[in-house]
Amino acid sequence: MRIKLFLPGLVLLVSGCAISPGMKMSSDSVAPGVDVVPITAALIAEQARAEFKGVPAELTMADGDEKYEYRIGPRDILTITVWDHPELTIPAGQFRAADTEGHRVAEDGTIYYPYAGKVSVAGKTQAEVREILTEKLARQIANPQLDVKVVSFRSQKAYVVGEVATPGFQPITDVPLTVMDAITRAGGVTVEGDMTHVTLSRDGVMHTINLLDIYQRGDLSRNILLKSGDILNVANRNRRKIFVMGEVTSPSSLFIPKGRMSLSEAISDVGGINPETSNPARIYVIRGTAERPEVFQLNAKSPAALVLGDHFQLQPRDVVYVATAGVARWNRLIQNLLPTATLLRDIGDINTTIGDRNY
Repeated sequence: MRIKLFLPGLVLLVSGCAISPGMKMSSDSVAPGVDVVPITAALIAEQARAEFKGVPAELTMADGDEKYEYRIGPRDILTITVWDHPELTIPAGQFRAADTEGHRVAEDGTIYYPYAGKVSVAGKTQAEVREILTEKLARQIANPQLDVKVVSFRSQKAYVVGEVATPGFQPITDVPLTVMDAITRAGGVTVEGDMTHVTLSRDGVMHTINLLDIYQRGDLSRNILLKSGDILNVANRNRRKIFVMGEVTSPSSLFIPKGRMSLSEAISDVGGINPETSNPARIYVIRGTAERPEVFQLNAKSPAALVLGDHFQLQPRDVVYVATAGVARWNRLIQNLLPTATLLRDIGDINTTIGDRNY
């Protein structure tokens, strides 16, 4: 009787190898159409080149900030001074603020000035407005000399929102407003901010800016000159998590600090791999979506793996998985099957006893 019960148990034991606990990935493919890419020096170099690609050309100024000139717009306040003709200067006198008593640009982009009449100034620089007024005043005044200044910038603004100390708008003035300037004026990025994921919305198109490339690497090509209507959004760092699972000391999720974390750092931060149950040859990084997953494999049994793991940079939402060793899978299989085998043995003993009594 016991022999008959042992045979099904043996069948279960053998077939259990195919369903043993612990995820097992093939080095060739983890699913139909999904290949495992070995982490090599060539792969790391390729990813590094992709990481440092420049910003779109339309966001940069070919000549830099040197040729930047402010363009006057509606609601701006101008002061116009005509030398030797105080009657044409601000009639309010010297004890009133120019930004409240100056010439306000109307919504149609025009101002009214004595002897010149209605003058269109929107979209023009201060120098261009000065030339227009000089030409018009020359009809009434011999050799007029005048100066035009914007004393209150009200027509153009960019918005800084998200994880900054003081969200709100930043006025566009005669001083170029760059990404760094705008964030600094907004009080800087908070501790919950993600400096590697700042989005710029311009004309309905979203662009991603990595502030760390500016601060840490001096890549000023990413310090984009802002325009009126731009929205700069500093994302929350909660999306910058990675997940370390499998045969490690303390499986958990981790924030990527300062924008960068290598595979070796992530494994080290959770206490390292379990030397008794892990398979160092099968350390996987899984990223992407369910529709387009990417799987990378590091063979940590190789001496060069220490260097490769330290240079392989993780991305937000990556899943790091350390596979289980064959012996560990076998031990877990035995542990799971022992209760079943014991139960079968006890049933066999009971049946044998009953049979002996009947006999």
